[in-house]
Amino acid sequence: MAIAIGIAGIGGRMGKLLQEEVAAAGASFAGGSRRGNDPAILFAGADVVIDFTHAHAAPAHAAAAVATGTPLILGSSGLSAEEEAAVALAARQVPIVYAANFAPGVNLFLAVAERMAAALPPEQYDAEIVEMHHRQKVDAPSGTAVALGRAVARGRGTTLEAAGRESGRDGHGGARGTGTIGFAALRGGQVVGEHTLIFAAGSEHISLTHRSFDRRVYATGAVRAAQWVIGKAPGLYDMKHVLGMG
Repeated sequence: MAIAIGIAGIGGRMGKLLQEEVAAAGASFAGGSRRGNDPAILFAGADVVIDFTHAHAAPAHAAAAVATGTPLILGSSGLSAEEEAAVALAARQVPIVYAANFAPGVNLFLAVAERMAAALPPEQYDAEIVEMHHRQKVDAPSGTAVALGRAVARGRGTTLEAAGRESGRDGHGGARGTGTIGFAALRGGQVVGEHTLIFAAGSEHISLTHRSFDRRVYATGAVRAAQWVIGKAPGLYDMKHVLGMG
């Protein structure tokens, strides 16, 4: 029997793509919610819910997932530490797939970034992350850029917070800190998403780039995650688990 997938934010650009991908995957559309709706109604009528709405909605949607026992696929970016903590707490009672990016290529990118960081000493190779998105994107750096920074930090045996972030350089800010991870966020036009990771040493530069040309790749990945999460034990998962990489 086809699983019933609900979509939070059905009226948005991603909501419409998700509905198309639900149909393409042979799943059943369980309905959608809009701003101001009670999320519990959507969750109660679905086998799994996909949420690409807004970071501030994540705790309420996670609470609705717990109240109804419905798995959640969370693709909102820019969550605060408190919002992420609320999601992690909910994941103790219901399975949640929370990913900075649902494109398969990006998740391979993250895995490669971690391995490269492990091989390139921070004392010799500065890590810089440059991302560009459409002019309407409100959070910076992007969730994917932050995920890249965390992957680099993991590869170096530390955390992003411990390594230190550098961003928004302007004026005479002093020399770059050794081992820190740099971020630059560009906004303009209708760029779907571009991310470049640079390892820069005195004698060589190595860069990796991923470009998304169509938002549909995120919708396709999210629906794949929705199909995968059915029957899973409570826990906080990401796309590495969905893709069999973690």
